Amino acid sequence: MNQDDLKRMAAEAAMEYIDGGIIGVGTGSTVNHFIDLLADVKGRIDGTVSSSEASSERLKAHGIPVLDLNATGELEVYVDGADESNRHLHLIKGGGGALTREKIVAGASRKFVCIADESKLVDVLGTFPLPIEVIPMARSHVARQLVKLGGTPVWREGFVTDNGNIILDVHNLRIMEPTELEQQINNIAGVVTTGIFALRPADVLILGSEDGVKTIK
Repeated sequence: MNQDDLKRMAAEAAMEYIDGGIIGVGTGSTVNHFIDLLADVKGRIDGTVSSSEASSERLKAHGIPVLDLNATGELEVYVDGADESNRHLHLIKGGGGALTREKIVAGASRKFVCIADESKLVDVLGTFPLPIEVIPMARSHVARQLVKLGGTPVWREGFVTDNGNIILDVHNLRIMEPTELEQQINNIAGVVTTGIFALRPADVLILGSEDGVKTIK
């Protein structure tokens, strides 16, 4: 099986968590499989809240309603991917640049189901460069603070988030205390949010593997 097959396997397993109501939908290649599967049961749900313009377009193309989170209240379930996860279900997200909206939708959801292929499970977060969304005028200031924390920040040039901000990808971090580092980075003036999801981790991690679906709760 190739990596795409493993992603689809994880997306299929996530469908058992869909039981009506309004569904939070994340962003990325694994989630695209989930969106395509959701189209088959769209009559059973009341609509979706999406974490990115790209996912919104894909949902609408399937005729699935996309709603404003301000109008929906709390969501039953949020399904999204990750760039890395540890066994405590702390994640690194934001490879696609949608981390702020993803964090908002995760925070507004009762259950966060993360879907990925087994290569995303790591012992220590940080091999994948940590994305941080930053207000443009604060780019250099934030970068200097990140260097003090031991990272090597690289500006993702030519990329603008859906919120009109920039991304710094921080290399060379070994994130031993994800919750602590998430708080530290969030406290830097000019940071919109960090791609560490530890204060609100996933509730369920579904991994597609050569041996079938593995679930960590």
